[in-house]
Amino acid sequence: MAELAEIMRPATYQDVLDAPPHMVAEVLAGTLYTHPRPAMRHARASSVIGAKVGSSFDYDDNGPIGWWVVFEPELHLGADIVVPDVAGWRRETMPDYPDAAYCDIPPDWVCEVLSPSTRRIDQNEKRTIYAREGVSHLWFVDPDAQIMEAFELRKGQWVLLTTLSDDAAVSLPPFEAITFPLDALWP
Repeated sequence: MAELAEIMRPATYQDVLDAPPHMVAEVLAGTLYTHPRPAMRHARASSVIGAKVGSSFDYDDNGPIGWWVVFEPELHLGADIVVPDVAGWRRETMPDYPDAAYCDIPPDWVCEVLSPSTRRIDQNEKRTIYAREGVSHLWFVDPDAQIMEAFELRKGQWVLLTTLSDDAAVSLPPFEAITFPLDALWP
């Protein structure tokens, strides 16, 4: 009977710490999810987005700074532990940058790069967590379909702002002060 209780217990942060080091580990609604590090196309898309947004909004490359933009931060949001591909906090939301392994302040913006192994989780469980925590903006990038979807949280519900494809100009909230071509994300 003790073995059944162990199997039925919700996953914890210790389960994340015990996951193999080459895996990304998340706890969503008490379930541990692990998946391999992103493939190169996925990594390229998240790197370009982080660089385009970060260079203007985080490290002052002649842009309107005022954000912390971070690749794959570990977020502890209630009982859930999520690792978005890229996330950003307005400095008013998080005035002091944490000196810890994780952050428990919900970001203002999240970008999830979809891959076959994470698509369902990103578009369902994680999207629900982000809404619950009041993340204002959510972008989904699909390197296979070469599209981007941008959502805004309104009254607790995600509203699709636009779907971009081809070489469309990316100039989306909350970073509409910059523009870059969508096809810069693809090799």
